[in-house]
Amino acid sequence: QVQLVESGGGLVQAGGSLRLSCAASGRTFSSYAMGWFRQAPGKERVFVAAISWSGGNTYYADSVKGRFTISRDNAKNTVYLQMNSLKPEDTAVYYCAQRRNALGYPSSDQYAYAYWGQGTQVTVSS
Repeated sequence: QVQLVESGGGLVQAGGSLRLSCAASGRTFSSYAMGWFRQAPGKERVFVAAISWSGGNTYYADSVKGRFTISRDNAKNTVYLQMNSLKPEDTAVYYCAQRRNALGYPSSDQYAYAYWGQGTQVTVSS
């Protein structure tokens, strides 16, 4: 059974930084691309960033490009999202997700992901 557990969320002022972590278990972590998505109050869940199974390829939403960095440590079964220069519009619940198929590319399509964490709240004050 796959489990994804996010941590690292919190309250930060605009311009600040946070680092989210997502610890995975249940499948061979290094075989699966991982993604981060977010859902703001009253809005649909949207893509933030994704990383290939090897970590060699990354993909970002335009809204976070240049500010957020996704990375992974396959030895620790963990994926990270470093968030810098945070803005109030980054406020959301952030979810990590694991792709359905092994060795798949880092997709922005949430339907390509089979497993999801419970989410961690990020609040950016102005």
